[in-house]
Amino acid sequence: MKFMFASDIHGSAYYCRKLLEAMEKEQPKKLLLLGDILYHGPRNDLPKEYAPKEVIAMLNGVKDKLLAIRGNCDTEVDQMVLNFPVLADYAWFTDGTHTFYLSHGHVYHEGNLPPMQEDEIFVYGHTHVLRAEKKDGRVYLNPGSVSLPKEGNIPTYAVLKDGVFTIKGFDGTVVKELAL
Repeated sequence: MKFMFASDIHGSAYYCRKLLEAMEKEQPKKLLLLGDILYHGPRNDLPKEYAPKEVIAMLNGVKDKLLAIRGNCDTEVDQMVLNFPVLADYAWFTDGTHTFYLSHGHVYHEGNLPPMQEDEIFVYGHTHVLRAEKKDGRVYLNPGSVSLPKEGNIPTYAVLKDGVFTIKGFDGTVVKELAL
């Protein structure tokens, strides 16, 4: 089974289209959105083709394939226009082998882990910096940012298949990989 992860679209119609094109190519069971879907927030520049209404239409069109959690830029107003739940602060899911704790990363992060068991894998966004590593007996995964990457990274998403977390650019380039 294959899953996709993405974070920090920030209202970019351009990068939302890229993400949905990747989703069509990857054919995941679910796309897990780690927050900051529609708005850029006061600390970020406007992303390429900032058009939240277009992002709304695109994501509502694939609502049955989405599992989303709330980012620090997501609000109740967003839920009024999105036809899938977006206000959960966290979620768990399993690929049948591993259990994943999903959080945006603004409340729970490496320095403030959520209440999770040691064998659960922590997946978050928020930092706009991709990550896939094992540290101190834990696994930390961040797909990076779809539209506003930081620290010299390219726009990315991630795929989980057969116990391997792969972070990819929209051109298909494998940026980082970690066997869980």
